[in-house]
Amino acid sequence: MLRRGPFFFVLTRPIMSSLLKTYSERLAETLPRVRDQIAMAEEAGGRTSGAVRLIAVTKSHPLECVEAALQAGLEDLGENRVEELEAKVEQFGAECAQWHMIGHLQSRKTRRVLAVADVVHSVDSLKLARKISTSSLEGEGLVEVLAQVNTSGEESKGGFMIESAFEEIAELAELPGLRVSGLMTMAPFVDDEAVLTSAFTSLRRLSESLVASLDGFGTELSMGMTNDLDIAIREGSTMVRIGTALFGPRPGYTA
Repeated sequence: MLRRGPFFFVLTRPIMSSLLKTYSERLAETLPRVRDQIAMAEEAGGRTSGAVRLIAVTKSHPLECVEAALQAGLEDLGENRVEELEAKVEQFGAECAQWHMIGHLQSRKTRRVLAVADVVHSVDSLKLARKISTSSLEGEGLVEVLAQVNTSGEESKGGFMIESAFEEIAELAELPGLRVSGLMTMAPFVDDEAVLTSAFTSLRRLSESLVASLDGFGTELSMGMTNDLDIAIREGSTMVRIGTALFGPRPGYTA
């Protein structure tokens, strides 16, 4: 697991102090609560304390949100769009945090995202994986990726279909230039605990099969968001992607 440090950031333009204050005050309340929730879920699930990594999702929030997150000690930041990730890395610097690309990635933007992302969670096809592999070989060093799996069968969600995922991800893992650190999934946005549990259990079982069969296959499980992190942690998550519970609704959204 890549870690950076010590963390620092340099602002290249003034930040509006009132909005920064709003985000800082919100985080002073929400961050301890989220960390406590993660810790309690770890304990309830028999997990080791600190086993779960908090990815703070700043997507669609302004630069002030990122600055507040960094000041609060958050070290892993997630973005959905390449353009927004580029803008925030340019503003604060690549070394201030570990930057996670968690949204759908178009193959034509591969080189751009590799220039700014430390981890790409959303490798959802062999076509995209091959494009990343080629771009990686043209650059320097391995690219850390997670294979995205569609564990719910929803057409609206991307990822390898669970029925054929083992064979396709095994092929992905053989591509040069990639370090496959594990798997990612997005559960259905529902309150049905049985449905959520099924989605997360399917990913964990797939991970166990891949780890047992493939040398060097990573054990990371990026699963769980604001509404389902307790269940995800119980089922083995090592990364939870949290936005709303930390920063409130995204600007322009009511939920």
